[in-house]
Amino acid sequence: MADTTASAPLPDSNAILAELRQVIDPEVGMNIVDLGLVYRVDVAADAVAIDMTMTSPACPMGDMMVDEVKTVVAALVPAGVRIEVQLVWSPPWEPSRMSEAARKHFQW
Repeated sequence: MADTTASAPLPDSNAILAELRQVIDPEVGMNIVDLGLVYRVDVAADAVAIDMTMTSPACPMGDMMVDEVKTVVAALVPAGVRIEVQLVWSPPWEPSRMSEAARKHFQW
């Protein structure tokens, strides 16, 4: 069987970020990219690595949102490409990480 990971093009980090806008933080009703919860997206030939955080380490939605991120990315990449999503707490999230649109939405 042929290796499909080598023949199918991988999306770049900007394409992945665009798709991650589908993932909504249910506690605030805004996507995780505009909230500034995605800290890093690295695309390699065999893996996509994402570091993300929550607005608070006590957020009960962390596992659910990580699973949703994996699902969105899996729809973009060829079969066999690893998807690694890590919750990180440093630096801690703060409202200044939000996009201008998110700050306007929340009137910050």
